[in-house]
Amino acid sequence: MKRIFTALSTATVLALSLSACGSSNDSGGDEASGSTYQQVQESGTLTVGTEGTYRPFSYHEGNELTGYDVEVIEAVGEKLGVEVEFEETQWDGIFAGLDAKRFDVIANQVSVNEQREEKYLLSTPYIVSNGVIVTKSDNTEITSFESLKGKSTAQSLTSNWYETAKDAGANVQAVEGWAQAVTLLKQGRVDATINDKLTYLDSQKNQPDDAIKIAAESDDKSEVAVAMRKDDTELHEAINKALDELRQDGTLAELSDKYFGSDVTK
Repeated sequence: MKRIFTALSTATVLALSLSACGSSNDSGGDEASGSTYQQVQESGTLTVGTEGTYRPFSYHEGNELTGYDVEVIEAVGEKLGVEVEFEETQWDGIFAGLDAKRFDVIANQVSVNEQREEKYLLSTPYIVSNGVIVTKSDNTEITSFESLKGKSTAQSLTSNWYETAKDAGANVQAVEGWAQAVTLLKQGRVDATINDKLTYLDSQKNQPDDAIKIAAESDDKSEVAVAMRKDDTELHEAINKALDELRQDGTLAELSDKYFGSDVTK
């Protein structure tokens, strides 16, 4: 092979080089136009980044990965006619994994915000939620976020609900999470706790508790979507179409009721 190559004329080598450059540019153009979708169709597999440790969205029951987000993206895969393969990774590195093309999409409670919309393609939302104030069932004094002023709440200091409580004028007691907050609430050591409505619904679905209630809901809505790389427009369109079909045929509502006892998709 070496002897054959050296026998080639300079002109031939130059022609081959230019041809190779042209092929490379053509390939790059195909990728930019959405080759991930083509690769998914050709391989028959959609690779999904998820945590696998975030109940009830993505978690393990024994050795089986399950959860609301997991079942939603599996249903999307069925609509696309492909298998879904999960790549479990920690949240802190999940977007870096998407950027590095370790997986095709992320399905793991990706909230829609301006920063993410600037860098990624986000699907139509498959969860719509808001913040809620939870009190004891017999509490009649707290009926709005404004009525939290001077009251005590239990909040994780690392959550955005801590800032919400402080902005409302509440006296905040630090807790590690939802379970501890509810314990303090039921013991009468705080007046309320603020959290995502999904957390409350999940808790009531799995451990119904008549001792607590939603006293008020925020007007601001948070939306959750599937995240993709910015240039994967063809895959974005296909996933949006699949989600629309799942919404229309009732699959999203059924999965929502299964995990939350309520329709959280609209």
